[in-house]
Amino acid sequence: MPLSDEARAVMARINKEHGPGSVIAASTMPIVPRFPSGSLSLDVMLGGGWPGNQWNEILGAESSGKTTVVHKTIAANQQRDPEFQTFWVAAEHYDNEWATALGVDVDRVAVYSTNAMEDAYTAMLRAAESRAFDAVVLDSYPALVADAEAEKEMDEATISAGARVTGKFFRKAGNATRRSLVEEERPLLALFINQWRDQIGAWSPAGVTPKTSPGGKAKNYAYYNRVEVSRTEWLDEKRPGGGSTRVGQVIKLKTIKSKSAAPQQVATIKFYFADSTTGILKGEYDMTAELVTMGILHGVIKLDGSWYKYGDYQWHGQPKMNAAIREDLDLQEQLSADVLAHVRPEAA
Repeated sequence: MPLSDEARAVMARINKEHGPGSVIAASTMPIVPRFPSGSLSLDVMLGGGWPGNQWNEILGAESSGKTTVVHKTIAANQQRDPEFQTFWVAAEHYDNEWATALGVDVDRVAVYSTNAMEDAYTAMLRAAESRAFDAVVLDSYPALVADAEAEKEMDEATISAGARVTGKFFRKAGNATRRSLVEEERPLLALFINQWRDQIGAWSPAGVTPKTSPGGKAKNYAYYNRVEVSRTEWLDEKRPGGGSTRVGQVIKLKTIKSKSAAPQQVATIKFYFADSTTGILKGEYDMTAELVTMGILHGVIKLDGSWYKYGDYQWHGQPKMNAAIREDLDLQEQLSADVLAHVRPEAA
């Protein structure tokens, strides 16, 4: 049943007082586009990609692949959109050589190098409000220092100073990321990188030290997605003449919180930080493995005995299918689109 005349009269009054488009029927709201992550498995886990106009947290232990995941996300969006611009707050060193190896066009990335928390947050809000940037990234929260802490001596307590400032930031961040409910505006991708800390003194079942993420609890309510990143294993390859060399790692991602898809979902990515004998180059994901796994999981690729079928394609045995997919970029794009359409049909 559509909204009643009385309801529409109230809506008209509000729009007159606060401006056109302040309140509209939910059915007329545009679908906010999602941002690809560069990994089909991660996109599926997120419900179709990173949600636009929302703040997302990526956290994990050191050297687990957090910054790599973000760089690959930026690279994927730059590849899709030649006008994609990124504002990157580097509270830690920004390695432009590594970013380039991961596929990022660093000419389209503005880097603000600071670990002053208030300055970083102010710059992020301005970048988001300006509509001049398509992505705002903080790398990373633990390196930021609040003014109240910077002004104290080493032996003076400053517990929760950063958490208070972060809570204030998220209370202001809503206006910065808000876009029109009527007019089409370019959405914003907002990513926070954070790191686990041991929660010393907290109750611990079975002797496992509980973890917490610095920044206080207020931020956890503000995030649309919280994604945990961890390394599960190394990828080693044998070399002629004996021995082996380490060429990559398996990155596991899990949604701790998701307001756009089912929580506690898991994605697995094979990431190569060196050239592989399989043809996968330094800085790349094994996209073929993800396409095959996701295609079979979602019924896009059909199994018939030892035959694999997809549309007009069919292959006898998985090695032949893998080789064909790896060599055909158009096939990769179509297969990825069909999997995502199965995950999020309303956006297809």
